[in-house]
Amino acid sequence: MTLAVQLGAVRRLADPEAAFTDARRWTKYVGVVSEEPTYVVTNFMRKHRIRQDFFSGPRGIEETLENVRATFSTDRYVLIGVDDTAAEAAATAGWTYQPLAEAAAAAGWDLGDAERDFEPFGDRERTDWP
Repeated sequence: MTLAVQLGAVRRLADPEAAFTDARRWTKYVGVVSEEPTYVVTNFMRKHRIRQDFFSGPRGIEETLENVRATFSTDRYVLIGVDDTAAEAAATAGWTYQPLAEAAAAAGWDLGDAERDFEPFGDRERTDWP
């Protein structure tokens, strides 16, 4: 299986690193898709030490899903997401859409607000700044 997780879904996981580590046990490829700029995805994934096989880059979700499907050959393609935009992109690209709450319950992942205040350039408050 190839598993794509919308960045908004990753942010809602209580422990994103543990969830991706678990997903690697039962998927062949796993990555993140987002409409946000590449640096936002890269910084988030680096901060949480998450290794991914693919990510959106400068492309949108639908185009990324189409490219991933053409590149990675597996028997199933699933997108875990949090909104109708992701669901529509999955349907258009020939992927199965799974809402985060259902996927997390099935996989035993806890949801939380670990990244509610995620700042792509680090902490908001700086102690080394005048």
